[in-house]
Amino acid sequence: MKHSIGGRAVRVGVFGVGSLGEHHARLFKELPEAELVGVHDARLDRAREIAEKFGVRAFERFEDLATAVEAASVAVPTDLHHAIAVPLIEAGLHLLIEKPIAATQEEADDLVARAARRGVILQVGHVERFNPVLTCLEGLAGPLRFIEAHRLAPYPPPRPGGLRPRGTEVSVVLDLMIHDLDIILHLVGSPVKEVHAVGVPVLSATEDIANARVAFANGCVANITASRVSAERMRKIRLFYPDAYVSLDYMNQAGEMCRRTNGALERTPIPIAREEPLRVELASFLRCVREGAPPPVSGERAAEALRLAFAIIRQGRESPS
Repeated sequence: MKHSIGGRAVRVGVFGVGSLGEHHARLFKELPEAELVGVHDARLDRAREIAEKFGVRAFERFEDLATAVEAASVAVPTDLHHAIAVPLIEAGLHLLIEKPIAATQEEADDLVARAARRGVILQVGHVERFNPVLTCLEGLAGPLRFIEAHRLAPYPPPRPGGLRPRGTEVSVVLDLMIHDLDIILHLVGSPVKEVHAVGVPVLSATEDIANARVAFANGCVANITASRVSAERMRKIRLFYPDAYVSLDYMNQAGEMCRRTNGALERTPIPIAREEPLRVELASFLRCVREGAPPPVSGERAAEALRLAFAIIRQGRESPS
């Protein structure tokens, strides 16, 4: 790992300033730990628009921004992650790559290996890991027995210039479900034993709706559903412990716990301090860069979630019924 940067602000840039990359730029501009140097986008007019909005430079050449910063966000479409991240890693930049880490397992493993060789931080934007609703789980005792997760969203709108709707370059498993896969792997902490899945394309070339049942070696079972053709939005997870049931709403940052007390079930709301998860995630990335600390969601962990995602896609396609 490189020497830590210390107490000064980290010089950062954003590669890809679409709808999500714009928020990266906004928050880097606001966070005192960061000095937003500039942005780059394949669409120069978009880069100039965002640069003017936040009072920074729009870099026309990819290489010029890379040499002007020491850390960066990569918020381009998933199928471009590897091509963009490789030269940045080789240039010695610390990176936060939006999820999923890459479009293929080979690309993901390559990025992890390159970052390790170059001694740079590689964090992946599984932003739900920074949602304050998860903090209530830290004090719960006993192994998880069952998990149910639902992540539903309407189909994304078209983008200017004839570009594909955001996220639809990959399966909904890689676009949405992977958030829950990362969280579940983190919480269960046990090897995957068995996967059953089904996925259906509706408006895209790949799965727009998917459901997976994942069994773990420690006996926990997770049932996970994701859809990007839903009439409603939902991001919820329910976790069942030996003596407690927890229902968490990521979107509304709310939760409820049900415990067995004296033979009866007692339901209580969970107090949650509201925060913007992306702000917490970027602040965490900057802290890791400044201190030389390992990130909470490392490239290795993201590659593990990607491996499970591909197993779900593969199993769903091989056994569609």
